[in-house]
Amino acid sequence: MKDLMEYKGYLGSVHFDSEDEIFYGKIEGIEDLISFEGESVNEIKKAFIESVDDYLQLCIKAKKAPEKSFKGSFNVRIPTDLHRKAYRKSLIEGISLNQLVQKAIEKEIKQDKAHVA
Repeated sequence: MKDLMEYKGYLGSVHFDSEDEIFYGKIEGIEDLISFEGESVNEIKKAFIESVDDYLQLCIKAKKAPEKSFKGSFNVRIPTDLHRKAYRKSLIEGISLNQLVQKAIEKEIKQDKAHVA
C-alpha cells in the first residue's frame, strides 16, 4: 500500500488535504492517537519518525507498554451466501469456521509475501 510509511515496526498512514495543502497521518495499530503532519513529503516523513520516537519515549516515562497488543479476535462482515459457503466448506473439511478463516488469511499473507520477494 502506498499511503503507509514504516519506522521501527510502526506503520503511519498518510493522507493529503487538498484544501489546506498539507499531508497528515497517524500511527496505526496503537491505542493512543498519535498524529503528525507536514507540507512536503520530506516533512511528513520527518514528522512521522519524530512522532514514533516521541511516542516510545512517552511510553518509557509512563512505564507503559508502547504497542497495543492484538487479542486475536475481530468481527468480519461478509455476504450471507459467502458465509453459508464458508460454513459448508468448514464442515466438509472437519474444521471450525474460525480455523477455515485462519487458513484463508494465512494463505493470503503467504501469497502477499511471495509477491513482495
